[in-house]
Amino acid sequence: MDSLITAAGLALAAGDPLGALDRVALREDAPALALRGIAMAQLGELERAKLLLRRAGRAFGPREAVARARCVVAEAEIALVSRDLGWPAKALDAARITLEKHGDRLNAAHAGHLKVRRLLLIGRLDEAEQVLAGLDPTPLPPAVRAAHELAVAGIAMRRLRTRPARAALEWARHAARRAGIPGLIAEVESASLALATPAARLIAQGAERPLLLEEVEALQASPALVVDAFRYAVRAEGATISLATRPVLFSLARTLAEAWPGDVSRAALIATAFGGRHADESHRARLRVEIGRLRAELAGLADIKATKGGFTLAPRQARAVVALARPIEERHADVLALLADGEAWSSSALAVALGTGQRSVQRALEMLVEAGKVQSFGHGRARRWMTPPVAGFTTTLLLPAPLPNG
Repeated sequence: MDSLITAAGLALAAGDPLGALDRVALREDAPALALRGIAMAQLGELERAKLLLRRAGRAFGPREAVARARCVVAEAEIALVSRDLGWPAKALDAARITLEKHGDRLNAAHAGHLKVRRLLLIGRLDEAEQVLAGLDPTPLPPAVRAAHELAVAGIAMRRLRTRPARAALEWARHAARRAGIPGLIAEVESASLALATPAARLIAQGAERPLLLEEVEALQASPALVVDAFRYAVRAEGATISLATRPVLFSLARTLAEAWPGDVSRAALIATAFGGRHADESHRARLRVEIGRLRAELAGLADIKATKGGFTLAPRQARAVVALARPIEERHADVLALLADGEAWSSSALAVALGTGQRSVQRALEMLVEAGKVQSFGHGRARRWMTPPVAGFTTTLLLPAPLPNG
């Protein structure tokens, strides 16, 4: 490898893409194309970067498997940054195997971290944790070590383990400063803000207040009966009753929890659960049936008692009853939460992350655009959507994965 290629590679490793381009901007050989692609990616020219990396991958000969694998890893990183979740993940796995086989442990580790980040983005925490457990951070250089610790922190935060998350972020901050890469330092600081920003809302006795992530963690271990709007479940005394497939029952449980220790009128429960503005005898009969079903579901944790005005929740052992709600609750809040990371998303990537159909996501985006909450640019397959971050809330922290069982 010649001196210019070496110097360009060192410049990229130090976070200096312009310095790298100064050395290889006019060259068309495979190593120069690859370095130019990486430099363009660091400058935010993602489409140009993808083209250059693909050209480089084709230009490397059949005996240069490691170089081609590195191009695949770089292209995977661009796909992740541009939220192209449809990019073939198997190609990254194959590249990682090739790099490990040829002893390029550094780039193999980078490929592993990219896989973890993608799995985190689509809410597959168990798989992300499994991949991360196979990566030894000890021999990694500072920049890659920072990426490793950011992944550890991301999993810990989604698992509601704030102490390990803080420790990992401290390691990441130290490694990023040693690496001296401004973008990496900023990424660590941004991740750290999630621990100081409200991640949920607590609704109790008719009042509500924001909760930090560590407060949500503490609530998980408290003796309170929690009606959890993240997982559509009721939890107390270490037991969890899922109502995810019973939306009417969950709606009744949440309404009763928010009013506790008071009661809720029958008319209010009917309006909340069934959407009926004017309750008639059929509504009242249906309410009696659903209350009976909810009473059976919650047996052992709480009872539902009839009052003169309606119904009230009566916990068995819990000292209090609270409702845990998402930071933002409105129609298509899950789409807004993903867009709030400030990146430009395609409708296909949103569908993958949310585990739903692309057409459903497109309809939601159209409604959000009409409401002025989302902006789009581009046309056809190149069309992307984005929105400014929602101030004051960690909206993406708990999406799309639900809160853990504890």
